[in-house]
Amino acid sequence: MLGRNTKRPPIEKIETVIGPNTNFDGHLKCDGSVRIDGICEGGVIETVGNLIVGPDAMVAADLVARNVSVSGAVTGKIHASGRLEILSTGRVWGDVEVGSFLLDEEGYFRGQMVMEDEPAKPPQLASSAAKRDSTGKPPTP
Repeated sequence: MLGRNTKRPPIEKIETVIGPNTNFDGHLKCDGSVRIDGICEGGVIETVGNLIVGPDAMVAADLVARNVSVSGAVTGKIHASGRLEILSTGRVWGDVEVGSFLLDEEGYFRGQMVMEDEPAKPPQLASSAAKRDSTGKPPTP
């Protein structure tokens, strides 16, 4: 295969940009990172890389990516296998499934969140709960 590059691009490189004067409606699936500065509605935006929602972007779609950074407005489900960050100008309405979560002080989130990896409970909480009686009160000495 002469002249054909079979090597995948690095995930950190932004390959796809939906510009500020663009209105996208449909399903977008790609291997590289994506930046949205325009309007996206319906369907799914899916990438194995990172997804950046710019400050003026309006998205009404489900998002699937490794890391998602929101500075604009998103309505829909978000699945970030790595990290979801909602920055100070970011607004999210929808359920999210994340590896880790960051919400800046001025950012807004309304929905349910599930973190993929649940850590073990601290030992003192497990032993303290076992010592309580059926009324929920600790035993009297």
